[in-house]
Amino acid sequence: VAIQCRVTTENPERDFAPDTGRIVLYRHSAGNGVRMDGIGYTGMTVTPFFDSMIVKYTTRGSTFTETANRMKRVLQECRIRGVKTNIGFLLNVLSHPAFQNGQVTTSFIDENPELKQTSTSVWKFSNPLQVNSKKINEEQGLLRYLANLAVNGHPVELGYDESKIQASQKIVAPTLPVSEETKEKKGMRHILLEHGPEGYAKAVREHKGLMIMDTTWRDAHQSLLATRMRTQELINCAEYTNDALSKAFSLEMWGGATFDVAMRFLHECPWERLEKLREATPDIPFQMLLRGANAVGYTNYPDNVVYKFCDQAKKSGIDIFRVFDSLNYMDNLQLGVQAAGKAGGFVEGTMSYTGDVSDPNKGKYSLDYYLDLARKLVDEGVHSLAIKDMAGLLTPRATKLLVGALREEHPDMPIHVHTHDTAGAGVASMLAAAEAGADVVDGAMDAMSGMTSQPSLGALVANLRNTEYDTGLDMNKLGPLNTYWENVRSLYAPFESGQLSGSSDVYQHEIPGGQYTNLLFQSKQLGLTEKWPEIKRKYAEANIILGDIPKVTPSSKVVGDLAQFMVAQNLDA
Repeated sequence: VAIQCRVTTENPERDFAPDTGRIVLYRHSAGNGVRMDGIGYTGMTVTPFFDSMIVKYTTRGSTFTETANRMKRVLQECRIRGVKTNIGFLLNVLSHPAFQNGQVTTSFIDENPELKQTSTSVWKFSNPLQVNSKKINEEQGLLRYLANLAVNGHPVELGYDESKIQASQKIVAPTLPVSEETKEKKGMRHILLEHGPEGYAKAVREHKGLMIMDTTWRDAHQSLLATRMRTQELINCAEYTNDALSKAFSLEMWGGATFDVAMRFLHECPWERLEKLREATPDIPFQMLLRGANAVGYTNYPDNVVYKFCDQAKKSGIDIFRVFDSLNYMDNLQLGVQAAGKAGGFVEGTMSYTGDVSDPNKGKYSLDYYLDLARKLVDEGVHSLAIKDMAGLLTPRATKLLVGALREEHPDMPIHVHTHDTAGAGVASMLAAAEAGADVVDGAMDAMSGMTSQPSLGALVANLRNTEYDTGLDMNKLGPLNTYWENVRSLYAPFESGQLSGSSDVYQHEIPGGQYTNLLFQSKQLGLTEKWPEIKRKYAEANIILGDIPKVTPSSKVVGDLAQFMVAQNLDA
């Protein structure tokens, strides 16, 4: 009895679409009763222009079972790395009961589509790192990444600064005392799961005290560390966070720039980050930032893509969708709201804040502008209203005016306020928001707060203790978590912007907190370090040239690029 298997550089999970690239490891199988015919070798470049077959194996034996087992051994011992192959599919076929019994017809693959699911297949290998294709690719990618770092070092263009590297230290995650009370405790998420978005919105409005959203897992490190925080740092403190912040409105941990940075720079899968953290943090609602029709990208996507993305995000663990548009364009907002709503998520209709509603001479972004936008969002059926102050322009006076007007007009609608602490007035503004009727405000763990990040969560909790706005969070539990983040942040020192204090000139240039550090990096790369003050001035001029627009991804990048171009070319408005 003889069996022949042809190994090709095809991806079974994409209907055997050809894969291309460079083979970084090629090792043949051999043995008694095995014939090999192939052209592959280490270093071979696989192009899309020729037959994708690189080797075929033929095994023989006295019985069908013996021959099939011999072929499985051959395929398991074959090593081809760098391109996808159909080896996993062939192993699935050889292991299928129908094939082993000889009951196979020409419709075998169509009737058994699971044969093509090679990324989830597990085979019996002596080496645990070879048991499935996912582990193989992870190990190979890690080795290539480490080899690249060993030869080329960290890329300076991504903000790496070797002078900031400190001696490695062991980071100890906060430990959670195990008790029956801890095991039985339920966080705010159980209300959302049991009563749905409408029930959660009602519970938030009826809640006594101010609720907090912690941004440490997303916007805080996006604003301070160029979004470079790895998943492992979040996993290490997830169990403790689940207990310490069980009374929080939500954890913002996904969306925005974290999605593309995870893939481009951290070499991580953003979906895996979401699913791992969801498993480790079951009691707190997860919140993401959705750019309306832009989803988590930088262009307008087809409607069905946005709908599918939101549906998958909800299934993977997202509970609350903060939907915004960089220009407050209602059509783009409408798509994001409808997609998130159809997925079953809690939808926050978001207004991107710019200008100063307390100054009637500031421009077109008046109080009436935001009240009108809020009415349109409420008409779309959102579950809460959010004010997204990207640059930290909300003063306490403006906060009271805007939140107070929204509360008066929408008494049953939860109001959520987000700001950055660039000027140093963030805590004062969030306290003013609470007094004016806001239900939720954003803060970050003390070690990850301040400057271009969010106001200090600990400061908010401490200032509101024993008042009608008491957050209900335990300062004693926040302490160990803050210590953990102090230690973790030291690991990311090479990605710090070098900013040592707040900057009150944000009220003039209006640079968003999430863009400030990235723009500073870019100015260094362009050789404009000494002209940073001028870049900030030109940013304000570029904003006027472009029509005085709300500045948040992706519109903020357009303004920033124009400002740097004007400085580099010595141009005036």
